[in-house]
Amino acid sequence: MGAGNNHQNKKALQIRAVILDYGEVLCQRPKMEALQGMAKVFGIDPGKFIVLYGGSRDPYDQGVMTAEQYWWEFARHAEAEVDGEVIQQLRRLDMEMWSTTSPEMTEWVGMLKESGLTTALLSNMQHDMAAYARKNFDWLKGIDHQILSCEVGLIKPDTAIFHHCIERVGVRPEEALFVDDREANVNSARAIGIRAIHFKTTEQLRGELQQIGFEVVPPEARGQTT
Repeated sequence: MGAGNNHQNKKALQIRAVILDYGEVLCQRPKMEALQGMAKVFGIDPGKFIVLYGGSRDPYDQGVMTAEQYWWEFARHAEAEVDGEVIQQLRRLDMEMWSTTSPEMTEWVGMLKESGLTTALLSNMQHDMAAYARKNFDWLKGIDHQILSCEVGLIKPDTAIFHHCIERVGVRPEEALFVDDREANVNSARAIGIRAIHFKTTEQLRGELQQIGFEVVPPEARGQTT
């Protein structure tokens, strides 16, 4: 083993905490059928729905806008009309869309905990989803720290939420590993000294962890062989 690899392994062994995003990391990407169903409520095509959804989400996830305010504002931009009953339906559909978790990644949460590492969830998440997750996801009980944008009033990729997270977790930035599917969030974490991996697939994550000598990696999908 060369000197470069020894240096990488030494740095990997300094990691004391693993910080994970939720959307499209611990949970699966929303299915097109779900997006189509929500778009239909507004009478718009899924492409326009995705643009409006992503472009107006931050205040809602940050907790500065209520669910009712968010969906009323969404309807205004979609040039559609909604009432209180429809908003309740949208809130339910929104939670369902983000509720299919990844078996391999949630199993990895338990593996990290068993290995003695501190774990944290750092997610841009609104109050409805936070309540749903805590009620329905048993694996979430194994995470040491839950830092959610709606509860701390901060949102990724603002570096302030990463500073807050590091303080809560109780490690130095260089002792933390952060995994997120958005490049902007990964770059912000790196800007304050956190080792970060841009998540694309579980297989890709497993490979990058192995490259840095991090021994606790996500399991392979059931039925998958090497």
